[in-house]
Amino acid sequence: MKVREVSCTTALSPTSLPGLDYALNPYRGCSIGCVYCYAPSVLREERAWGRFVDVKRNIPAVLAKELRRKRRGVVGIGTVTDGYQPLEARYRLTRYCLEQLVRFDFPVSVQTKSSLVLRDLALLERLTEVEVGVTVTTLDETARRRFEPFSSPSERRVATLRDLNAAGLRTWAFIGPILPVTTESTLEPLLRSIRESGTRHVMFDRLRFRPGIWERVELAARGAGLTPAYRVARDDPESFAPLEARIQALGESLGLAMEPAFPGGW
Repeated sequence: MKVREVSCTTALSPTSLPGLDYALNPYRGCSIGCVYCYAPSVLREERAWGRFVDVKRNIPAVLAKELRRKRRGVVGIGTVTDGYQPLEARYRLTRYCLEQLVRFDFPVSVQTKSSLVLRDLALLERLTEVEVGVTVTTLDETARRRFEPFSSPSERRVATLRDLNAAGLRTWAFIGPILPVTTESTLEPLLRSIRESGTRHVMFDRLRFRPGIWERVELAARGAGLTPAYRVARDDPESFAPLEARIQALGESLGLAMEPAFPGGW
């Protein structure tokens, strides 16, 4: 892992992601190393994803200046990196940015795979408008380590939702991307555990093969003997439709509000 400290000139970027006005990413690159990540394609990043992180050391100061003049809007933390990836424990940039967002009381939406978000619970509670989404794709720990190598264990993420709900924060779970076979194998216990955590809103999205993703996913799928299933998913995106329908129906039967994340694609 190559870690480089850099300076940035902007902190908030306009975004077209649903429900967000701005994107805030304190890091470029992500040490969690999810093989299916779309961020390299969005960023046109040619370095090996999961092998580098650029740490934007001055981003809290840049953010403070921007918040003084920006129109108030929802700030999404973690759109092309995880703000609570392991390096955040050392650099604390997401925390310092949250302190600025609290000062100016901007609405915040966090998405993460990490239980480290609980470290900042007291800060999150000070925001007038805040929500935290936690991504959980499977309860199979062997598969989790294969596809999301340095993420928090899935059960710990569900426990994170439980703690966030106990604190009174608005939460949602993200089952995404849906991984062929892998997600389906623990689908019902996954949805039940989300419900038992107190979270009632679940978003889901299929695996989308943007440039460069197949090569990384195929290596992980091959190790699990699942290459044929993933090849079908790559060649026929609509092969996800029956599983998406099952996720929708099963979640609703458990009393969950189910929502496709990108119904029109992206």
